Amino acid sequence: MAPPLQRHFQHIDRKDLYTNLEARVQYLHTFLDFSTRDIEALIGGSKYVKALIPAVVNIIYHKLLQYDITARAFMTRSTSFSGPLDEMPDEDSPQILHRKMFLRAYLNKLCSDPSKMEFWEYLDKVGMMHVGLGRKHPLHVEYVHIGAALSVIQDILTEAILSHPRLHLARKIAIVKALGKVIWIQNDLFAKWYVRDGDEFKDEAPEAVVEKEGYLHGKRVLQDDEMSSDSGDANAAEPKSPAPAGDGVCPFTAMAAGVDGMKISSPREEKPAEEKKKTK
Repeated sequence: MAPPLQRHFQHIDRKDLYTNLEARVQYLHTFLDFSTRDIEALIGGSKYVKALIPAVVNIIYHKLLQYDITARAFMTRSTSFSGPLDEMPDEDSPQILHRKMFLRAYLNKLCSDPSKMEFWEYLDKVGMMHVGLGRKHPLHVEYVHIGAALSVIQDILTEAILSHPRLHLARKIAIVKALGKVIWIQNDLFAKWYVRDGDEFKDEAPEAVVEKEGYLHGKRVLQDDEMSSDSGDANAAEPKSPAPAGDGVCPFTAMAAGVDGMKISSPREEKPAEEKKKTK
């Protein structure tokens, strides 16, 4: 009688998942099949994503200010903002313009090189900062709102990329898949700071370090045209961006008819070789 076949398991150390960020990110990469193809798709598609950032930021803050429970975070001095504070903030309030600046810089960071560990370290730090750690002025945002906001960001970017009139379908799919993996890893790096899994290793996890917003290991990692040299207390006004569409209207309708509404001025996408032969 033949011996039973041995099943091969890839070993994952559970303790490492909660005490070693690189091990956790590596596990997520292998589980999600995040590969060099995804990195190439993200880097190659970054110009399209960057063109969407002003509209994404406006839509996210329009959404956050629709509900009292999410607007609360902007009615207190729980962040480093030290400028004038509107008691009932709207999209043009100083504290909202300040937060928009950092969201723009964060989304630009998502368009940087995910092959570097610094990319994932900063995504982990973003999660840490939302549970009141690593900041002089603690910021507390409950996880339900974090997950909802990430879903909106993914929804907007997915529709915009898939609606792009000059990108070929294969490239659209590659960009959307890669973005989805990054956003879900970011979601995990938020959840890591909220859930109680792995609490028995809490004392062995790296200690939270208080740094200025936009900094990692003492080095500035977020960039935005309006950010001052002191990212903690910037009061720069935000340039006017296209107003978000009304409820029930796709905010990127302009992309289907032409890209003027979104101001995407990227080069015309090259036709595949097969299409070139047909047009000769």
